[in-house]
Amino acid sequence: MDKAPEIADLDEFDRKIIAALVEDGRMTVTDLASLVGLSKTPCQVRLKRLIETGVIKGFRAIVDPAKLGMDHVAFAEVKLNDTREAALHEFNVAVRRIAEVEECHMIASSFDYLLKVRTADIRRYRMVMGEKISALPHVASTSTFVAMETVLDAGGRRK
Repeated sequence: MDKAPEIADLDEFDRKIIAALVEDGRMTVTDLASLVGLSKTPCQVRLKRLIETGVIKGFRAIVDPAKLGMDHVAFAEVKLNDTREAALHEFNVAVRRIAEVEECHMIASSFDYLLKVRTADIRRYRMVMGEKISALPHVASTSTFVAMETVLDAGGRRK
């Protein structure tokens, strides 16, 4: 079992920096400093510390899946036939190899995992489910829920 992460000691300026970068990760340090009420050098030092300590894990582009032809989203409940630590580890390692699985969460419920799966269409989802997800180690059963509309995405942006 992974140990709980250490909670970072953050002050009001750190939290403002994080909030600003969540909204626009491409802003310059000068603009960031101005927005949070610091001069450039102290802002840069704080930003570097937030990155080095792993509070900020990275920066990435947020793409429009529809423009890539990947706007079909399904959520799959996965129940395992074995939930001992070794079986969970095997499943975790294997599910990370499926490109179409955007998110995978271990759930405290009547099923063990909830997967967010993004594909081009229902036919492709059916193939991913049948050939990849169902073939994962220790999978006993699955159940699918197809999203009809995304109202709020992971980036926190309202649709």
